[in-house]
Amino acid sequence: MATQDARSGDGFLSFFRRYTQTWVHAVAAAGLTAFGTLTIFHRWFIVLALASYVVPPIVLYVWGTPPDRTDGESAPDRSRDATTDDRPPETNAGSLEGTPTGNLSETDDTPAGSDTIPDGERTDVSPDLDDAGLIEQEPEEDRPVGWQLVDVPTEATLRDVCVTEAGAVHAVGEDGLVLTGEATGGGNGTEAWAITLEDGPAAEGEELHGVDATAEGEAIWIAGDSGAVGRLEADTGLHTDYTAPADITDNWLGVAVGGANDDETVLLINGSGAVLRGRYRDGAISWDDPVTPGSGSSLSGVALADASVGYCCDTNDGVFETTDGGTSFDRVGLEDAGGTLETLATLGRGDCLVSADDGVVHRYGGSTWTPERVGEGAICGLARREGETIACDADGVIYERTAAGDWDDVETRAPESLIAVSVDPDGNRAVAVGEDGTVVERS
Repeated sequence: MATQDARSGDGFLSFFRRYTQTWVHAVAAAGLTAFGTLTIFHRWFIVLALASYVVPPIVLYVWGTPPDRTDGESAPDRSRDATTDDRPPETNAGSLEGTPTGNLSETDDTPAGSDTIPDGERTDVSPDLDDAGLIEQEPEEDRPVGWQLVDVPTEATLRDVCVTEAGAVHAVGEDGLVLTGEATGGGNGTEAWAITLEDGPAAEGEELHGVDATAEGEAIWIAGDSGAVGRLEADTGLHTDYTAPADITDNWLGVAVGGANDDETVLLINGSGAVLRGRYRDGAISWDDPVTPGSGSSLSGVALADASVGYCCDTNDGVFETTDGGTSFDRVGLEDAGGTLETLATLGRGDCLVSADDGVVHRYGGSTWTPERVGEGAICGLARREGETIACDADGVIYERTAAGDWDDVETRAPESLIAVSVDPDGNRAVAVGEDGTVVERS
């Protein structure tokens, strides 16, 4: 992994943060205090006080001396540090769901000082240990390298995003825009991103609010204002307009898709609390009569775990579960939420997370709800995969949570509000989108 030059970008700030953890800083601080005390005898001691604190880090930085290096450090130790600094951060065994905690394999290296191992003689080679006695793990080539801002060919606000199983990205937003990121994506250039549709499925420029894909990501459904609905084929980019399904021209606030390509269940939600269910077969789609799961309050989120199981939520603390692909719904919560429900995510029956605009995520375990404080801003986007949940908020903050861990906000901050987030089933690519064409990606 490439390292950043200490003299470029925010090199001095990074240098100074490390410098403050060293004994040199401690001595400089003590000098500042001591000489500062002597100013009661003569005011010129303030010059020595400031010099004792300011000069050492400047000299070390100009000389290019790492702040954690000491005069007594041996050459082999310095070589070891330079090697380990270039490795990705190691993950402690057993700290994440699915991470093996045992079955450590033996190395295949021949012991030092021996050219060959005699026939019939068994030689056990112990794993390499670091100075702390911990096993040094090899870096994983496909381990995500972190979140970064991505340059895309639009400044339109993006309201929803979907990362498919194949790793392709589809985002929708203002004026009917559909933005696509190739499965090979990553990087900050625009070459991997393209505008698939500029003015929506009916070429009317209606704002799009929702996007979702089939299980394999071969078909993508989009939905938005004035009944706008469309289906795109991932391989060819061909799109079909299904605007005004069942002659309904309401503003569709979200879409969820379940099932495989050409065997698709499609759910649309609107501001009147209705869910419209469609079944796509053999190149055609049929629509059922809309159903209203709750009191008629605006629906704010919908998700399908498969063609049968899914959830939707409204702005009146209502969360509803379906086990027949959206034909019917049963209320499963939520009571006494402190904020208005924003969106939800699910992995299956009895498994649902719902976010609110007060920074809380409510977790459903099949019978009870548990609130979890994630942040202070409205949690506008949620994404799930086995072992991980990702959230984003209106302040441009991204949060990650492993199955058995706590919520942690990542270092990268988006310059604008984030509205939606998605992750592929393997966690190799995750993308959050928001206002003014903001795209933040982990790949």
